[in-house]
Amino acid sequence: MKYNPNEIEEKWQKYWAKNQTFAASNNSEKPKHYVLDMFPYPSGAGLHVGHPLGYIASDVYSRFKRHQGFNVLHPMGYDSFGLPAEQYAIQTGQRPEDTTRVNIDGGLDKEGKQIAGYRKQLDKIGFSFDWAREVRTSNPDYYKHTQWIFIQLFNSWYNKETNRAEDISTLTAIFEKEGNANVNAVSDDNIQSFSSGEWKAFSADEQEKILLQYRLTYLAETEVNWCPGLGTVLANDEIVNGVSERGGYPVIRKKMTQWSMRISAYAERLLQGLNDIDWSESIKESQRNWIGKSVGAMVSFNVKNHDEVIDVFTTRPDTIFGVTFMTLAPEHDLVAKIVTADQKNAVDAYIEKTAKRSERERMADVKTISGVFTGAYAEHPFTKEPIPVWIGDYVLAGYGTGAVMAVPCGDERDYAFANFFKGQNGMPEIKNIFDKDISEAAFGAKEGFQLVDSDFLNGLDYKTGTQKVIAALEKIEQGKGKTNYRLRDAVFSRQRYWGEPFPVYYVNGLPKMIAAEHLPVILPEVEKYLPTEDGLPPLGNATIWAWDTKNNEVVNTDLVDNFEIFPLELNTMPGWAGSSWYWMRYMDAHNEDRFASKEALAYWESVDLYIGGSEHATGHLLYSRFWNKFLKDKGFAPTEEPFKKLINQGMILGTSAFVYRIEGTNSFVSKNKIGDHKVQPIHADVSMVNSSDELDVQKFKAWREDYADAEFILDDNGKYIVGREVEKMSKSKYNVVTPDDICAEYGADTLRLYEMFLGPLEQAKPWNTAGISGVFGFLKKLWRLYFDENNGLIVNNDEPTKDNLKSLHKTIKKVGEDIESFSFNTSVSQFMICVNELSTQNCHSRAILEPLAILVSPYAPHIAEELWSQLGNKDSISTVAFPVFDAKHLVETNKEYPVSFNGKMRFTIELPLDLTAAQIEEIIMKDERTQKQLDGRTPNKVIIVPGKIINLVG
Repeated sequence: MKYNPNEIEEKWQKYWAKNQTFAASNNSEKPKHYVLDMFPYPSGAGLHVGHPLGYIASDVYSRFKRHQGFNVLHPMGYDSFGLPAEQYAIQTGQRPEDTTRVNIDGGLDKEGKQIAGYRKQLDKIGFSFDWAREVRTSNPDYYKHTQWIFIQLFNSWYNKETNRAEDISTLTAIFEKEGNANVNAVSDDNIQSFSSGEWKAFSADEQEKILLQYRLTYLAETEVNWCPGLGTVLANDEIVNGVSERGGYPVIRKKMTQWSMRISAYAERLLQGLNDIDWSESIKESQRNWIGKSVGAMVSFNVKNHDEVIDVFTTRPDTIFGVTFMTLAPEHDLVAKIVTADQKNAVDAYIEKTAKRSERERMADVKTISGVFTGAYAEHPFTKEPIPVWIGDYVLAGYGTGAVMAVPCGDERDYAFANFFKGQNGMPEIKNIFDKDISEAAFGAKEGFQLVDSDFLNGLDYKTGTQKVIAALEKIEQGKGKTNYRLRDAVFSRQRYWGEPFPVYYVNGLPKMIAAEHLPVILPEVEKYLPTEDGLPPLGNATIWAWDTKNNEVVNTDLVDNFEIFPLELNTMPGWAGSSWYWMRYMDAHNEDRFASKEALAYWESVDLYIGGSEHATGHLLYSRFWNKFLKDKGFAPTEEPFKKLINQGMILGTSAFVYRIEGTNSFVSKNKIGDHKVQPIHADVSMVNSSDELDVQKFKAWREDYADAEFILDDNGKYIVGREVEKMSKSKYNVVTPDDICAEYGADTLRLYEMFLGPLEQAKPWNTAGISGVFGFLKKLWRLYFDENNGLIVNNDEPTKDNLKSLHKTIKKVGEDIESFSFNTSVSQFMICVNELSTQNCHSRAILEPLAILVSPYAPHIAEELWSQLGNKDSISTVAFPVFDAKHLVETNKEYPVSFNGKMRFTIELPLDLTAAQIEEIIMKDERTQKQLDGRTPNKVIIVPGKIINLVG
């Protein structure tokens, strides 16, 4: 009976689906364990072999926990709204809802091309997902709850006194009673103070405008990353090197009225929460840096000849007497107000230029120095001396106050800026306030100095100087101590079509929420998916997109009368909206009334293990933690943190193939024949190249029309050898290997084992299809322990030998420890060692092979199920108890001693370890090999160390 993976895998995948083998219960006496993968967004490209790496790892762990007796929730769904899905639809001239559905379920696209579909691809790999809980963020029954969460955020404010979000009604109650003078809230800056009487006298619209300054989601004019090519606002983590990650389009800074989320309210809790979760230190550090907590002072500098004030946050208030100039962000509101007439042209030109650079690019570029003097001067709060005000793109409007008090003697970037513009109009000599030499570089340390030329701070150090200057600033009312965060409120609007509609309509230009009982507000159909000609988002093209407040339904936009029927919000929510709470929906995926029942939330609590890519460190993971904390504040989530343990899988890289075209010709030269030729490397599809790096020339010529008449300079053996290079696996590099092809040729169990065998889970590693045959060979060798090709099942009931038990229990110990520590690659190595040993031992004992099938099951579940069934077991192997390690089987009872004569080893002998030295000597002296070596002589000394050495001297 031969090993036939395709037949076995199809059989067991049908069995699992029919029997709901991996369905998790929300009411189980077993302990729970929740294992989650970062769900994919369905693109037209489908899965390549790099995508399943994390899924296989989480599946191994999930199956292992079931063997340990846990009720395991291991769900899967699709992050199906957002930019990737929409861009694919636009590029292929299709509707996003159609392409998304086909990309998930499979089928024919608009051009008649067969799309495999994520679901079918995932099923072929044999994952133990509870598919009954599948979610799709673009389904109305899902985004109904996303809209509901948005409404909860809108109807909440952050109370600094209680350090949590509260209902907006508690805030209005305070306003009614005493005004806002004593309200300690996270809110907009510069809110006007009002009394109880004034609040009551405000109109409803005036009150609503004030409340918008406190709500956790609010409308405000914001500096955003605008991408004209994509027609939408992008988050910082969606921009790479100044262009959009999706499509590579230029990104500029632009002011727009946007919905924003007050994530900044949770900055300290997001920071402190990192101490309570089991995440890698690198991810925690990324989040700490993004949150960017700093302790210092807020200082106000009056602008000479203006009523304006420049507020600056600084972590070094002790250096205030070293302020040489000030720098504003080019987009700072004050620039236009204070710039002088003679500097206006230069300033305007500079602002236009810097608008084309993203914030991320400006932050990363520490080498380029640029700026312009505004012609204006600020006033030093103590000396009253004039301080020139510059603009420079190393200062960002959204970080701190968008202004810097530049102290070149103590800051390298200020030092470089001052020296770059040295001698120019508006750049004075650097003031040195340290008893240190700064002729070559700034002195940035916070210790080992005394302040000089610093008035009342002379002779003080950093700590004492900081305390004294803050007190002095507070006394003259030009500053105060302050803790600041780099984390800014998150822009929550996208000028795109394929996203969650906001449950918002507008009355007198002010946002109103649609009542929860009327959700979902369903995304309307439109003909065009790009922004309208007048710049409105795509929903501006919708003909039925107005809210009838009398009948509580969406109606034709022509009916808007601003009396009963009002315009709806045209923006949609960003891609991270649906992914910021999805793990809770899996807990109770079909609940129509709530995003999850209290009982389900109380049972599952939070995710025990989360596996996904590190690229989400400061985007998805930060937003998810924010929403989870908010929902906890409002009594909807059971825990403060959503993910207890996080593991980032490394990337599987592709091994690209290159052909070499001789410049200016259509001739291709084999790698070994390049010589002095000037060549252009060109990617070739890896499917045309065999494991020996030989190109199928005829396939290559048929691949593209312009290669049909190409000529080839071959090696002497008539072969064309390609070059190889390890790169990111990508369709554009033609180095994609699909799991479907691997499963068809070798089986899913081979794919699963091979991906785990490639190397440590968290490291990047190159894919090499040539290596997969070795893993396939291992599975065939495992099969032969149970089956003979001619005689069928050959498992017997023989008593296992000590060596059999030793091989098994070494594997039980190793595999159990490896899975718990996520060292999956070394488990696969141990399986290979074990099977080799059992094969050498000619072991076919049921007592060994039954537990071996269970050990293999998490990694290669199909073959394990088949072996388990063929051994006569009726139920699935998936919940059978994991074998128990017994240390006694690894205790060595014998020792193979090297026997030496005058220090030279002549032979070995295996003896029991419990023999005394005298007993060992007696056995050795009677051994024929000893007598032959001695040749009648009597040794002068016999040195025996039990368990170690035997040496006869003389």
